[in-house]
Amino acid sequence: MAQDAVGAVGARANPQIDSLIRAAQNGDHGAFEQLVRAYDQSVLGLAMNLLRSPEDARDVYQEAFLRVYRNLHAFRFDCGFHTWLYRIVTNICLDQLRKRKVRKEEPAVVETAEGPLDRMDSFEEEAARANPERSMWNQQLRKRIEGALGDLTPRERMVFELRHYQGLRLRNIGEMLGTTEEAAKNCLFRATRKMRSELGDFL
Repeated sequence: MAQDAVGAVGARANPQIDSLIRAAQNGDHGAFEQLVRAYDQSVLGLAMNLLRSPEDARDVYQEAFLRVYRNLHAFRFDCGFHTWLYRIVTNICLDQLRKRKVRKEEPAVVETAEGPLDRMDSFEEEAARANPERSMWNQQLRKRIEGALGDLTPRERMVFELRHYQGLRLRNIGEMLGTTEEAAKNCLFRATRKMRSELGDFL
């Protein structure tokens, strides 16, 4: 799904999409539904990769397309629709990350009747049986990475993940965040320096 998002961000103007946008702007609900279907998996995948939470990703998905529906009339084709859409998605994700930082949430951990449960543990059970030492090291590294990401500012984390996990170019990231390529580059530099400082003994 992340690759879908990357491909869409890098895509050129699409006449078919432009036609759907104009029809939707004129009140064609079927055209808007087609527009949603064209981007729904990319939006959901991008939100999931940025927030690492299925529940939060679904919330972002719903809020993003609600905002698109409310504001589509204002879209003037002066930028790509994908850039405009992903700017909405990243802004909502930034809001989520800021709220987490205020509440100091750890979304990967869930409280159950048996106590805290790490959602990622279920994916590592077979690997743990096959190679316990490697699995333990991977768990430690993952927790350190999550901790280091949590120490970044929401914008630094967003830029870092869009660049290294989504593979987006700095120019695209700048467009999505409504800033310049140079500002995105500086933000990435700060984030990378902090990550290296936190993960030095693991690198």
